[in-house]
Amino acid sequence: MANKDGHRRFGNIRKRPSGRYQASYLGPDGRRHSAPETFERKSEAERYLSLVEAQIVRQEWIDPERGKVKLGDYARQWIVQRPGLRPRTVELYDLLLRLHIAPYLGGVEVGRLTTPLIREWRTRLIADGASLSMAAKGYRFLRAVLNTAVKEDEMIRNNPCRIPGADQEHTTERPVLTVPQVVRLAEAVPSRYRALVLLSTFACLRWGEAIALQRRDIDMENRTVSITKSYAELRGSVMSMGPTKSRAGVRTVTFPAVVVPALLRHLDEFTEAAPDALVFTGGKGGPLRRSNFRTGARWKEVTTALGVPGLHFHDLRHTGNTLAAQTGASLRDLMARMGHDSPRAALIYQHSSQAAERAIADAVDAVVEALLAADQNSRKRPGEDDEGTAGVLVPAT
Repeated sequence: MANKDGHRRFGNIRKRPSGRYQASYLGPDGRRHSAPETFERKSEAERYLSLVEAQIVRQEWIDPERGKVKLGDYARQWIVQRPGLRPRTVELYDLLLRLHIAPYLGGVEVGRLTTPLIREWRTRLIADGASLSMAAKGYRFLRAVLNTAVKEDEMIRNNPCRIPGADQEHTTERPVLTVPQVVRLAEAVPSRYRALVLLSTFACLRWGEAIALQRRDIDMENRTVSITKSYAELRGSVMSMGPTKSRAGVRTVTFPAVVVPALLRHLDEFTEAAPDALVFTGGKGGPLRRSNFRTGARWKEVTTALGVPGLHFHDLRHTGNTLAAQTGASLRDLMARMGHDSPRAALIYQHSSQAAERAIADAVDAVVEALLAADQNSRKRPGEDDEGTAGVLVPAT
């Protein structure tokens, strides 16, 4: 805005030799700052300065110098400095940055990122062959990085990752085994893996949690298993012992009696006596690797013969979660058993349980209607038509 003498009250505008207009102003830090770009029209430069002035008045101004860090550099630093990341998560973030973000946006300054630019990046990423699932993972990672730029480092005012649905992965529905199928699967794999199948299913364990169990984690008297840590298999076949997937992953789970005989035999035959001995190991006593398990358990052959080809080991946990939800357990109890911080996953299983309850209720309805119809027919007097009392349930007195 200009004063009566024609001079601006806030900021300066000068015309460059190119004919474009440059805007600058004194910031709250006492330093002069220039707009990140020049303007074709003087009115555009004036509008820019008015917006900056409003930000300063509302105490929303951010030093534009902070946003001049390249996104690739900032994201790499973010991964290193982010507390509590699990080794597998670090590997995933490194891959996403190296293959899916840095080649497109790595050289862009954080302060110059916009929603249209993020949208263009995602479109190009998918066009270049990235799956929707990988694009969603990359988008969530980028959004997390820029959230830190907004809330902690105050580099930008708003997160430009605002594309509806870009964070969602539409995975196919995984199979849920019946209890007889779980038992037949456990009977079909070699004895070394029988208890692993049963305990992972009925105690709702993740693979990394199951193979990290030590003898002292098993309480046979109370039928409980304590989950306090997890194994992760990193690039180069490195086995890394670390924390569980989330804070809620540290938990104690009670397992049903059906697991006890197989688990007792396993501890006696395959687990060393020391309290810190791993419960489930490879043939040479070391941590059990996925590839060794699939080969040793003849997983592909056994699951195909069982009628569930393509079954993943994680589907056992999925089955156990579904069974737990069908018991009518509360949301809080399901979250504790599954080891989830967020209720979202537990709600999915509760929804599945409610659908099963509805199916049961519908089936009961059909039985009730059939019995009422049969009873009514048996009480019908000769010559009486079907109208009048059909479908009416007489209240008990």
